Amino acid sequence: MNSIPFIFILLLTCIGAQSQHMTTEEQALFDLIMKYRKSKSLPPIPFSPALTIVAQTHAKDLTENNPDQGRCNLHSWSNKGIWSPCCYTGDHAKAQCMWDKPRELTSYRGNGYEISAWSSDDITAAEALEMWKGSPGHHACVINSGIWKESWQAIGIGIYQGYALVWFGNEPDLSVAKSK
Repeated sequence: MNSIPFIFILLLTCIGAQSQHMTTEEQALFDLIMKYRKSKSLPPIPFSPALTIVAQTHAKDLTENNPDQGRCNLHSWSNKGIWSPCCYTGDHAKAQCMWDKPRELTSYRGNGYEISAWSSDDITAAEALEMWKGSPGHHACVINSGIWKESWQAIGIGIYQGYALVWFGNEPDLSVAKSK
């Protein structure tokens, strides 16, 4: 047996196991977002193991590698991982770099759209949601308004050492259907 496919299968198995686990605070954020959407008469968004992998991976990259320096904001990715690095700037010139991350890191086939929050202390789910509710662009993502009118078909959550990230997708996460 060739060892490269075996290693790849082992890596995918480990990633899959990670995607099934959310921390208590990540679960709280998921629940708060769903409760908030319900209060706005919006449907729940299906949980995505794949987008959760992306969110958790990005939260750790932000913490450990600090790609959000200078003009690069919280949507930036370092050059210290299995992904393509990018400096995401406020003019959204490199938006595709962010949108591609689910395909780079998982079996998710659609684009991913991220909202992020940071606190110098460990951020809580409630603090993150309040930050996003107070920001028109982020709030629009959460409640499918403006340019984000199309209903989300997948959501992933990552919280790690002061960073809270939510990834939304317009495509269903097919890995959920396969695992059932």
